[in-house]
Formats: sequence, structure tokens, C-alpha cells
Amino acid sequence: MRLVIARCSVDYAGRLTAHLPSAPRLILVKADGSVSIHADDRAYKPLNWMSPPCSLKEGDGNVWTVENKGGEKLIITLEEVMHDSSHELGVDPGLIKDGVEAHLQELLADRIETLGEGYSLIRREYPTAIGPVDILCRDADGQTVAVEIKRRGEIDGVEQLTRYLELLNRDPHLAPVKGIFAAQEIKPQARVLATDRGIGCVVLDYDGLRGIEDDKLRLF
Repeated sequence: MRLVIARCSVDYAGRLTAHLPSAPRLILVKADGSVSIHADDRAYKPLNWMSPPCSLKEGDGNVWTVENKGGEKLIITLEEVMHDSSHELGVDPGLIKDGVEAHLQELLADRIETLGEGYSLIRREYPTAIGPVDILCRDADGQTVAVEIKRRGEIDGVEQLTRYLELLNRDPHLAPVKGIFAAQEIKPQARVLATDRGIGCVVLDYDGLRGIEDDKLRLF
């Protein structure tokens, strides 16, 4: 990971245009190719970003151009660099889910038809280069579906699923892969972002799924 703290301005050119005027900011360049620009507020949310696959070109005059395969560009003009360092973080072990999320994954995998009639399971914890997808399955039409499961569905979960989808769709044996964001509760902002990215949302009834589990164990 490369960390750059610099006074810079940022211009986005794509489906829309946006401009960040000159100010001190943190620029993160990650090993997966993503580039994000952060201010000293907004918690974890970047001011602007480009998701992989994309390319970074450092041109003359301290101008960086980040471009994705769709031709969208982030143009970062560096006026003063205060810090520039790179760090090898290695392979992340991934998020360890709490008991409820782990059980939700187990229950949903066992009752994958909860997502829709004709769904079939491929496997749980499907491995990718950036961590395992909770559930990989197929819908009634045979299309591959990646499912990310949370107790509380927020924007970071949608971003996580988006990164998985970008990787999975590079595999010709799986593509096209669509996504489902499944949680006990989905925040309105997360639902809006998921819808904008073509990701389906499913609210899971944990007690209901556990009830189905209990019914399966009954002999009467």
C-alpha cells in the first residue's frame, strides 16, 4: 500500500464530472490497483475513488491520471507532497465473522432457495484473491450469484461485494456474476448504493431461518 499526503486538487471525468479544490489530503494506492482520496473527516469514506481494474500514470508536473476500463478518469494534481511511503501488508486473513453472521451463512447455504425458487449452492466461502465470498450459487437461469452476508448491511458491505464481483467477473467460467447483499437490516444508503450498482438486496429473518432449522429436526 502506498500512502501519499499532499496538497492536491482532484478532477473526475466520466458519467458525471466532479472537482475537489486544492486542500491537504491522503491518497491511498492499494495493491489491488484501487486509488482513493481521503480528507481528515467522513470516517472511512473517501472523497473520491477509482475501483480496480484501473491504471495509474504519474505524468510530468506532478499530475496523476487514474483510468478504468470504461474510460472514466481521476486526475490528481499534486501541488505539495508532504509524505510518500509504501508498505507491504501481505495477504489479509479476512474478516472473522461473529456467531450470528457465521450462523446466517450456514443457514442460508443450507436453505439457498430462500433467495428464490431454483437457486442452487456452488459453495460457501468461495476463495478470491482478496478474501472469500460468503456464498457462491446459481439462480434458476444458471447465472452465477455472489452473496455477501451481514448482520447490519451498510455501505462498506456493498463496497466489499463490489470488489468481489469485479474479480469474479474476470473468470470466464463464472461470468457474468451478479450480486446479492443479504442482511438482517439494510441501511437506506446501502440499499441505494447497491441498487445503483445492480446488486440485489435481501433482508434475512434470522429467527425465521432458525425456525426452519428446528422444523427440519422434528420427527412429529
